[in-house]
Amino acid sequence: MERRDNTRRPGARRGRTDVRLDSPKGMRTPLVPRFGGGNDRMGRFSEAFARGMGTPWFLVGMSVFVVVWLVYNSVAPVDAQFDPRALNFTLLTLILSLQASYAAPMILLAQNRQDDRDRVQIEQDRQRAERNLADTEYLAREVVALRLAMKDVATKEFLRSELRALLDELDRRDDENAAQAEAAAEDDLARNARER
Repeated sequence: MERRDNTRRPGARRGRTDVRLDSPKGMRTPLVPRFGGGNDRMGRFSEAFARGMGTPWFLVGMSVFVVVWLVYNSVAPVDAQFDPRALNFTLLTLILSLQASYAAPMILLAQNRQDDRDRVQIEQDRQRAERNLADTEYLAREVVALRLAMKDVATKEFLRSELRALLDELDRRDDENAAQAEAAAEDDLARNARER
């Protein structure tokens, strides 16, 4: 019985079933080779193709092409016809079927790309709306805090009444000090008069 050697020789080529576990999944070699610039180039091409097919000029050009084809292959001499009427324009039918079989997936690819862009735009709009809502709530809280703080702020009337009260207190103290000064002066005069 043969024994298989699971160790690899340096330079030995890996088979398609071998999976490298030392690299991330996205970095592994795909089973289907990629050509060109990747999905983006194909997506841009499919969008341009779908955009071109969706114009009135494409329909007019296609109609003119089909009419010229039909007229030429109906009126021209039999030896010059390349798609004779007797064979029900088989080549024209094949060309139009081929065009339709490629157009439908290309249009679907373009629609998928547009859906992806719309999904990203909707997500960005949602995030922007959340930020705006958070900012609005913050500003509303700040306005409420300012209103509450304004209730504690002294008004003109409050300041005037406090100043009047202070002036009255100062006048009362001045009157008391003057009365005390007069009483002290009278006491000094009486003491001086006694001493004489």
